Amino acid sequence: MIWLTWRQMRPQAVPTALGVALLLAALAATGPSLGDAAESSSFLDGVTSDGLKVTLYYAGIAAAYALPAVVGAFWGAPMVARELETRTHRLAWSQSVTRTRWLATKLGLTALVTAAVAGVLAWGVTWWAGPIDRAVTAGDRTDVFAVARIEPALFGARGSVPIGYALLALAIGVLAGLVIRRTVPAMAVTLVLIVAAQVLVPAVLRAHLAEPETTATSITDENLVGLLVGGAEGPGDEITSVEEIQVSTEGTGEWELSNVTVDADGTTLATLPKWVVDCGGPPPGESAKAGAREACFERLTADGYQQQVTSYPSSAFWTLQWRETALLLVLALGLGGLCFWRVRGDVP
Repeated sequence: MIWLTWRQMRPQAVPTALGVALLLAALAATGPSLGDAAESSSFLDGVTSDGLKVTLYYAGIAAAYALPAVVGAFWGAPMVARELETRTHRLAWSQSVTRTRWLATKLGLTALVTAAVAGVLAWGVTWWAGPIDRAVTAGDRTDVFAVARIEPALFGARGSVPIGYALLALAIGVLAGLVIRRTVPAMAVTLVLIVAAQVLVPAVLRAHLAEPETTATSITDENLVGLLVGGAEGPGDEITSVEEIQVSTEGTGEWELSNVTVDADGTTLATLPKWVVDCGGPPPGESAKAGAREACFERLTADGYQQQVTSYPSSAFWTLQWRETALLLVLALGLGGLCFWRVRGDVP
């Protein structure tokens, strides 16, 4: 049964494993030189000018995000759907092997291969990009390398999370095949659901997996990024209010959840007084008033205005990784249980 399962999954698994192996070989060949150069003060500038390393950096991210889709659509969805579509399941289930054992063998072996491939890929990408990620977290950013690993764009391509997504994708694919009973439609539905999971988990659930940090800081000329003003739709229009202040958190390696202005009582403000516009300097075409910006920042401090930033620090990376991986594994196990229930009770 194990040998038969391997023969059936080999056409899909071998090309995927070869692709991962080629990427890992390239990472292994270039990784040591990347680590050696990390001590240089111009490290990221040097990496940015190296086209091969930039390509490998983004190839690793793409591979980590694409692997769950490949596993779910090409490994998971056809696993049972192909048997049901061609009606060969009747022959398989009429032998001495029970339905439960049949599915357990196929799903168990495929899950082990999935975890191994995803784990090796995730480890290789995380190891290779480590010097770059540490430099970005420390504040040494360039136009090419500007995202910290704890931020949503990179988080799913680092650490243990890719393993969780790959196993969840496998479970989604198998269940879709059992429900739809046709291979190609099941593959299409699986792809949609996997992409939805990769979007919704970071957007809806990840921020609730741990307690973020909230800090209040004074608004100064050094950390002010910009103002969002109301009433001015073009040059020369009167500014009626200041709707938002943004302060910089760059260089901290944080994942910022919110960046709002509060008053002396700690109340979040929807708008600020019109005079706050002086903190941003004069509008285009107007000359600056002497001392206006300095007076504006002093008044903000005197009146108790502060910027409240809620974020996850870089030190929370592994806490979020383990918890999200655990969540994904629980979801995968739940969907796997539904697969067994479906095979035992609903599939003729």
